[in-house]
Amino acid sequence: MINQRLDGRLAVITGASKGLGKQMAESLADAGAAVALIARSKELLEGVRAGIVGRGGKAYAYVGDVAVEADVAAIAGEIHKQAGIPDILINNAGINIRRPLHEYTMDEWRLVMSTNVDGPFLCSRAFIPGMIEKKFGRIISVASTMAHVSMPHRTAYSGSKFAVLGMTKALALELAPYNVTANAISPGPFSTEITRLIERDPVQLAEFNSKIPLGRWGKLEEIGALAVFLSSDASGFITGTDIVIDGGWTAQ
Repeated sequence: MINQRLDGRLAVITGASKGLGKQMAESLADAGAAVALIARSKELLEGVRAGIVGRGGKAYAYVGDVAVEADVAAIAGEIHKQAGIPDILINNAGINIRRPLHEYTMDEWRLVMSTNVDGPFLCSRAFIPGMIEKKFGRIISVASTMAHVSMPHRTAYSGSKFAVLGMTKALALELAPYNVTANAISPGPFSTEITRLIERDPVQLAEFNSKIPLGRWGKLEEIGALAVFLSSDASGFITGTDIVIDGGWTAQ
């Protein structure tokens, strides 16, 4: 059996202070990776770092905005200095503003695009050179089922996540000669901070639940396990694709 442990690997996870990012960081740490956590909230980030260290893992915390070029450059420099050259990058940081497109301001549109598209671009650009040098790398970008199907009031979000899929395909081809893979994960409904408004609205919740053939929302541990697999040697022949984890939503 090909090893799915991550001992000796260094992983960078953006948006790691809560939700899917927190879970993926914890799962990778439990699999043996040292994790470099990036988020905007120092307090939440420190809580995640302390929890991982408390369980015997190795974790570093870096505060910054992945949509800001100077922040990414500074954090990348600190990671290289303190932890080494990353083997794994999980582009998870994301934002969603739900409203009709004609009510969007330009600033709101740019906020969604800068976080969801510029962020993966800036972080990938920062860490790819080290992966090329090592002749090993795993880049995982979190897209969404909303990149495959959509709903009202998701125009900006769906557009940004569709862009992530296109970036992933092109990047996989660019990096294949260097043994660096690039894949996306498209989650369906998982209970996180970004879905709280849906869970509190009986009408929206019923609409979401009606679309899931398996009849339930995803468990955070399930996306953590997928992230570990895609980060490991076991996924070495998988690149340029998107793995949908949605309980069957987009199969319909």
